[in-house]
Amino acid sequence: MRLALLLCMALAAIQPVFAATAEDRVIAALGKRLFPVVAAMDRSQAGAEVRSMLAERGHRLAACADDAPCKVAASAWKEDEIGLVSEMAATDGASAEARERRDAVRRELAGLNAILDVYGKGGTPRYPEIDGPIGKKGSQRLAADIAVAASIGEVGRDEAVAAFDPSIGLALALIDVNDRLDAIAFEPFDGGFNSDAFQRAGKLDWSRYRYTSIIVLGAGPEDLLTPLSARGKLHIKVAAQRYFNGLAPFIIVSGAAVHPRETRFVEAVEMRRALIERYGVPAHAIVIEPYARHTTTNLRNSARLLMSMKAPMDRDALVLSDPRHIDAVESAEFIARNQRELGYQPGKVGERTSPFDIVFRPSPDAARVDPLDPLDP
Repeated sequence: MRLALLLCMALAAIQPVFAATAEDRVIAALGKRLFPVVAAMDRSQAGAEVRSMLAERGHRLAACADDAPCKVAASAWKEDEIGLVSEMAATDGASAEARERRDAVRRELAGLNAILDVYGKGGTPRYPEIDGPIGKKGSQRLAADIAVAASIGEVGRDEAVAAFDPSIGLALALIDVNDRLDAIAFEPFDGGFNSDAFQRAGKLDWSRYRYTSIIVLGAGPEDLLTPLSARGKLHIKVAAQRYFNGLAPFIIVSGAAVHPRETRFVEAVEMRRALIERYGVPAHAIVIEPYARHTTTNLRNSARLLMSMKAPMDRDALVLSDPRHIDAVESAEFIARNQRELGYQPGKVGERTSPFDIVFRPSPDAARVDPLDPLDP
């Protein structure tokens, strides 16, 4: 008997220890990027009213059985449900931090609903020419992808990122099956292409330069085979001149894989390559911002980058593009567009210093996450 016990103990000692569930690191990273507040909330800490609401949502989902479109509809957040979760997030309701957390929950759950609508029902995205699911509304492809996403969400419902509510896992799965992981494609942001520049920024005397950076706006080509458009070549030529004139320590090249739809060329990466290969700009002087898909987010994301690099926020950057593009940045319509699409101004546009350049003072407001654009929140 004792020998058998010792044998069992020995066998147990050499058996591998497994976690309770297999965590998908990609989905976890995407969840933290799109829903940083909601995905981190602890369901066990919820009050009775929130627990009751979450249980009701669970019953609603269970009633769908294997009906994927039903699961998409059941996962949508109602306004009163959003209100309860937003209040749960704001434990100190009077503080500015609590108000921001409350607002963040509302933004994140509105963004989750938008993902369910666009990628789970074929609804119209904010930017229909470049966004949306692979399958068209009503197509077999869309129906098949929704069914697979529902299965992925069900299999992964015990993963930490979806622990607060299964709708999180379903929304992330819908993004995943459409191969739109754009929002985390270049993480960690201070590594990879940006590693040398971030290390240099930590030791830099920013006061030696007139501007903190030269922000170069992308301009995508109109075909799938051209890596860098004619306008992009113009932008980097002017940027290289500005850099070698000593105006700024860094060139931030900003632009994602946007134009045309389904392109695999990332504007920021191609501009970086050209700056190094054609003009000899050192890699430690170039920072890629490979997520921005519009002029609004060119500036917003560049402001975020400068904050991450610990650049002085009371100093200007220089925004560079072709004259017509800078005309648009200088316009009142651009201010209105920022307010309409972002809900705030990512910074203050200032003096036009040449046909190609305009001064820009970044704002800390740019750090606010916008899940309504799940490809670049």
